[in-house]
Amino acid sequence: MSPAEYAVALGSFASGVTVLTLREDLDDIGGTVTAFMAVSADPPLVAVGLATDSYVFEALLLAGTCALSLLAADQSVLASRFAAAGRPSARLLLDGVPHDRAAHSGALVLTGGVAAVDCRVHSTFDAGDHVLVVLQIVEVLYVAENREPLIRYRSRYRREL
Repeated sequence: MSPAEYAVALGSFASGVTVLTLREDLDDIGGTVTAFMAVSADPPLVAVGLATDSYVFEALLLAGTCALSLLAADQSVLASRFAAAGRPSARLLLDGVPHDRAAHSGALVLTGGVAAVDCRVHSTFDAGDHVLVVLQIVEVLYVAENREPLIRYRSRYRREL
């Protein structure tokens, strides 16, 4: 199976869209993550898949903490900004966009999403060209029950299927 065949097949699986942010010594880092899943309710764990050669993964290992903002249907522009290669600081990407900082991690949090959580790294597992990072939620920052989620399906952001 080729990487292209793999991408087409798994692109048929709809997934929510998140932005992972973290604060490192000099800057705020962030990236769009669609490989996200719930793992455990007790303790509260989620997992994200990150490319092993990504700067976000390298910075996350050093920081040990991050925030995850689960994007709303009208936030596809933000998802694209945080997915772009060579993107600038997360603070610049959020210029003019409502956001706060998470208390535990100090990471930037998008306030207009579906939900957001503050996390610390629990464990990591090698997974081919990616690594599975298990995160323990230390605080649920908000849940907006009246917002619809942003979905990625067949390589496109969608408001609904």
